[in-house]
Amino acid sequence: MQIKATEQASLYPSFDMLDQLHFKLIELEMAEPSCSESSWRLGKHFLDSYMLLFIAEGEGWLTVDGQFIELRSGVIYLGLPGQLVEAEVRGKGERGLYQIQFSVFSDGETSEESTHTLMKQMFMRMNDGAIRCSSPAAVNLLCQEIRQLMRDENGVRRYYGQIRFQELLYTMFSDMVHVLQANDPILPIEQVRQYIEQHYMEKITIQDMADVARMSSRHFMRLFKKMYGCSAMDYLTIYRIKQAQMMMRNDYSPRLKEVAACVGFQDEMYFRRKFKQISGLPPAAFIRNSKQRIVAVHSLGIGILLALQIVPYAAQADHPWTAYYRRKYETDKVTPLVEDEEGYLDQLKAIRPDYIIAVREEMSSSMLQRLNSLAPVCVLSQSEGDWREHLRCAAQFMNRPAAAEVWLERYDQKAAAVQSQLSKQIRQDRLIVLRVQGDVIQAMNPKTIASVFYSDLQLLAPEGIERLWHKHNLHIHDLAGLSIDRALVIVSEDVESKQTWAEMQQSEVWMGTKAVQNKRIDMLIPGVLLDYTAFTHELMLDEVLKLWQHRP
Repeated sequence: MQIKATEQASLYPSFDMLDQLHFKLIELEMAEPSCSESSWRLGKHFLDSYMLLFIAEGEGWLTVDGQFIELRSGVIYLGLPGQLVEAEVRGKGERGLYQIQFSVFSDGETSEESTHTLMKQMFMRMNDGAIRCSSPAAVNLLCQEIRQLMRDENGVRRYYGQIRFQELLYTMFSDMVHVLQANDPILPIEQVRQYIEQHYMEKITIQDMADVARMSSRHFMRLFKKMYGCSAMDYLTIYRIKQAQMMMRNDYSPRLKEVAACVGFQDEMYFRRKFKQISGLPPAAFIRNSKQRIVAVHSLGIGILLALQIVPYAAQADHPWTAYYRRKYETDKVTPLVEDEEGYLDQLKAIRPDYIIAVREEMSSSMLQRLNSLAPVCVLSQSEGDWREHLRCAAQFMNRPAAAEVWLERYDQKAAAVQSQLSKQIRQDRLIVLRVQGDVIQAMNPKTIASVFYSDLQLLAPEGIERLWHKHNLHIHDLAGLSIDRALVIVSEDVESKQTWAEMQQSEVWMGTKAVQNKRIDMLIPGVLLDYTAFTHELMLDEVLKLWQHRP
């Protein structure tokens, strides 16, 4: 089909429903310019609400779901609930930085899911979720006033702060419309991806997508595969199957013919074949398995279940993925397990799970016996096997071996695509991956998340580092004599870890490395990325692109 001018215009967000939405300010924080530190940091976490970052003065970076965004002053940056974000801003000067959290409600006729979809459609049209303010000074003054009003003891004044917040949103939306009317900032290939995710229910051809990108079909196909690691048609099919999976996880599952039609497949048999090819399971087995109550009592199990397309029925309460499940799958069925063993045993008795994923080193033999009395337990060992074996073992235990193999095949394809986008210099450099936690420095080995670099991307490690891989705590002098061309450092957020890292940076040994001299030191914030699981390995591939794509 040809993309007509009217249909091209529909790619832009509609603001017609804004008057049916209600926005409420939750919190407005300002990075105080008087603080002694020269930078402000937003730790890696999942957003529980909508977020605005306004950089009144300064620069830095922001990552949203692994995508790197360069921050500039005078710009508002947007975040949506459920996104994984992290940011750092330097040189705040006198005017500072504002982090604003807010919620959005409908007038009752629009569902929460539709409201979120509408907001997402509006925001995703902006380049990197960024809006350049027509008057940064006015926005800065408005933020200052809102902050003062919301901290007032007088409730009427706080109410006026909410009104002024609406004015801030009006300014922001007005600037969005102005930018969209003036010039479409979305890169053509990214615009096609968004087009796919909005029109996946319809019949879409390569020529349709090339027309959206305004380029020849051959040129479009080459660029799309380079950017996303798969063909545009494969991306469309995978996206359709993911949408089908979400429909089939619901308590009420429509007939397969209806599911297939809803996600763009007119032929039910073709849908069944593609579903099995992408999921590793036929649709009937997927529906049956999605009803099972599978529990992860350790974070190792969480990353395995996600890779197997399983939403855990229960998971650790203190693990960030628990909130992620609820936001991503819009369900309250993930039970947060309490920390003490007796407490979560009582929870499991009430849940009556079908399977439990446990880790041998994390519990006593008597505890494992008690778990076995409740359900079949897949016991994994952190000291035995690698993350691939853990994935295969759990999949085999739960009768899903094909799902594991499909996931691993797709992961290896993605790793190869990422590797192909790294420069020759990066592939030739000797890379060390260090973790700093408290007063402990560790060189991460291929039996940790560092296997992404040394095994999957086949990057080089410094010669002789094998002797350090199994040391619990390095001294900085242990690094003397190693040829370190590039370093990736993961520093915990606590004060002691930052102090250890600061001392390390001042040492002669560290300053004498090629990595420091050539300014090839990159940082990662710890968190879920340190879990040695299948799903976190895929996340790390996204982090690699964020760090090193288009870098020497």
